Amino acid sequence: MAKDKAEDRCTCGTPSEDDVRKAVRERYTRVALRDSSCCGSDSESKCGCSGIYPSADLVSIPSEAQTASAGCGNPMAIAELRPGMMVVDLGSGGGIDVFLASKMVGPSGKVFGIDATPEMIFRARKTAKDNDFANVEFRLGEIEHIPLESDTADVVISNCVVNLSPDKDQVFREAFRILKPGGGLAVSDVVLLRELPEEFRGDMSAWSACFSGALLEEEYLASISRAGFVDVQVVGKEVYSEELLEGYISRNEKKSDLSSLVASAKVTGVKPN
Repeated sequence: MAKDKAEDRCTCGTPSEDDVRKAVRERYTRVALRDSSCCGSDSESKCGCSGIYPSADLVSIPSEAQTASAGCGNPMAIAELRPGMMVVDLGSGGGIDVFLASKMVGPSGKVFGIDATPEMIFRARKTAKDNDFANVEFRLGEIEHIPLESDTADVVISNCVVNLSPDKDQVFREAFRILKPGGGLAVSDVVLLRELPEEFRGDMSAWSACFSGALLEEEYLASISRAGFVDVQVVGKEVYSEELLEGYISRNEKKSDLSSLVASAKVTGVKPN
């Protein structure tokens, strides 16, 4: 759940797809260019991703990847990765989950990171080259149109990115397409626990901060099922406090109740054989 300045604020009703993509691209360009990490244990007041990765995992990957992290969970905790697997990370950003996965699949495996922000891709590629990660590849592309062949991945992961898409059904259809039969989906994402207050629906700062574009939990699971996945389930969930949410979004005079509104959920599914 990425936090940044509300320069992309808009309260003009339902946003268009172009508005959403522009706001997301601008925010994550700023994230790609920043030089402070939001994954350290001393930054709870600044980021939603602090404390979500074991310390032993963080010390095993480049600090440059941590600095550009903007996730809301740890999909590796539920992905059941094994040596030799091919893994695809949708919305890979600076590559933190790609680099963690690369260590789990080993030299006989491969991890692809897909991201629509050029600055993120450039940064992740440089990190991979500078740190000799030979089993990773970063490709520029929208997660609604994944630049990979069908039936090639063993596992698709994602970390607080699908909620940013204006067409979530298409994202899950694409994830289903690139997975091999029997392959798994393992995502951490933001979901709504009740209807979003009207004041936030057209707020681009709230959308690009993984808030206004989020689906109700049951709608999110239904979207995955419509793509063809089976055994779709929430395997973990953390409800965000009202105080934390107020750090991510702009507020207007309505001061809507934010308690028990948003959660970070870990969700899994399987492509049938």
